[in-house]
Amino acid sequence: MSGKTVHVLLVYSYAEGKLMSQQEFSDRRQATEAYNAAEEAFREKSGYEIVLVGSDSIQTIMQTHGHYFMRSDERLFSELLTSSLDS
Repeated sequence: MSGKTVHVLLVYSYAEGKLMSQQEFSDRRQATEAYNAAEEAFREKSGYEIVLVGSDSIQTIMQTHGHYFMRSDERLFSELLTSSLDS
């Protein structure tokens, strides 16, 4: 681990079932300002999730928050596969 934190701002659309925006920041203050601006920009729009995540790498974020990076058809297939395994 490098000791540095990468901050990633994600804007996810439930209606489209996909990640609409992904911005990386090394500066926590800039990341927080961008998060606040995104929250304000999407305040009146429903069906969006604005998330600011910090970790040691984008790869870790993709593992821990992978559902944001999947397309809706991949998610549907994954859910169907999981439900058939549970049966």
